[in-house]
Amino acid sequence: MAYQPIENYGIIGDMHTLAMVGKDGSIDWFCFPRMDSASVFAAILDDNKGGRFKICPVMEGVANKQLYWPETNVLITRFLSPDGVGEVTDFMPVGARGDRHHHSQLVRFVKTVRGAMTFRMECRPAFNYARDQHQTEITAEGASFHSPSLNLRLQTSVPLKQDGSGVMAEFTLQEGQMAVFVLREIETGD
Repeated sequence: MAYQPIENYGIIGDMHTLAMVGKDGSIDWFCFPRMDSASVFAAILDDNKGGRFKICPVMEGVANKQLYWPETNVLITRFLSPDGVGEVTDFMPVGARGDRHHHSQLVRFVKTVRGAMTFRMECRPAFNYARDQHQTEITAEGASFHSPSLNLRLQTSVPLKQDGSGVMAEFTLQEGQMAVFVLREIETGD
């Protein structure tokens, strides 16, 4: 896979951290839980082992574009084909002002606006700039990723399959259907 030009990225954030989302539906940069934390996804630096969280149609020849909902930091990546139109909506909810217990999370809504579209989701964390090994566990709610410094949970109702140290899924959405993926830190007791 080739590197995307920097102008192909939109940015989402929650005033604690940010993620760079490519026009191809791939989150190629994400430090968590703060901007000065080590990376979870860093494919923008190393396409092979940097890690990414990608959601895109499986078909070839899809045109794409990105836009923000007016006056928000909600990013929509739209995929256009003769057979259908799909969207991935990415955002990070902002906690209440002065909330000391704000917990960052990355939310991705996938939907088909017109027709039908089959999507492929790949979540391949590479903790600490791909220096830390991690364990991946498929759960009833999605998947968990455990590294020495950070534990994350990917919550979804879409059935996942383990793929190396990451997870993947292929799913088809008909017009009006939606799938949701939420990546957040696993807290003690979760």
